[in-house]
Amino acid sequence: MEISVSRKAHFNAAHRLHLPHWTEEQNAAYFGLCNNPNYHGHNYDLIITVTGNIDEETGYLIDMKELKDVIKEEVEDRFDHKNLNLDVPEFKHLNPTAEYIAIVIWRLLRARIDSKLKLKVLLYETERNFVEYSGN
Repeated sequence: MEISVSRKAHFNAAHRLHLPHWTEEQNAAYFGLCNNPNYHGHNYDLIITVTGNIDEETGYLIDMKELKDVIKEEVEDRFDHKNLNLDVPEFKHLNPTAEYIAIVIWRLLRARIDSKLKLKVLLYETERNFVEYSGN
């Protein structure tokens, strides 16, 4: 009997989409306003979904307090009010697109959440732009 539970989180972060091996003109043409040399920010919304079987003794799939703490430690504390390009080591050599941010978040959480549980990251960069990653 598989079930999913989700936890919502939020963080604010700045970034610049830029490939150092491209010219300034190529970067500006491809990434547009997202290539602003002074960076730009987003109010990211995050939904983490864990899927698996309910523990028959506790009635939980996962302790939501533990999930909340892991998300806070691995995502909110690491990304909130940061410049992803400058302050977050995972993006030192990785363009901080929404796609890569979701993958990085998935990897950070995957290391802390029981491997018998499936994990999905849904990251809203804006109200209309979002990405989903499940480790595939």
